[in-house]
Amino acid sequence: MSTPVETPETELAREWRLEVNMGTDATPDWQLCPGVREFQFTSEPNIEDASDYDSDGWASNEKTGQAWELSVTIRRKANKTSKTYNEVHEAIRLAHFAYGDANKVHVRFMNRNGLPEAYEGKAVPNWAPAGGEYTALGEVEVTLTGDGPLTPITNPLAEPETP
Repeated sequence: MSTPVETPETELAREWRLEVNMGTDATPDWQLCPGVREFQFTSEPNIEDASDYDSDGWASNEKTGQAWELSVTIRRKANKTSKTYNEVHEAIRLAHFAYGDANKVHVRFMNRNGLPEAYEGKAVPNWAPAGGEYTALGEVEVTLTGDGPLTPITNPLAEPETP
């Protein structure tokens, strides 16, 4: 009997899930950032020319640094009865106005379907309400600029392998 062949499927832009650590580094409490409408991730290396005369005219390059950034558009969520916003949104907004360690948010993002791509790092947030016409929904443009390394991690949504 033959094994059925799986047909690869194209990934969708909504593959990403963003979480914020609402706990501490020692005792993390990862909470979903709800309402994500757009998600863009960049991780740009700094490349310097390392060419010399010994390369017979061929250019040589060296990676000397790297930066990362997330650009996220979120729909703002609020509880009108208790007059509160979503706690994850508020953590990002308040960090935007803070300095020092309070200005950093500990984030992780991963493929929401459990595929291997997943990352974790700390970032400085920029919080910019989008505004709009009277018919627009409340959205915020959030830019998370990496502060230190963005580390590939095991996707927490991946199913454990069975022996």
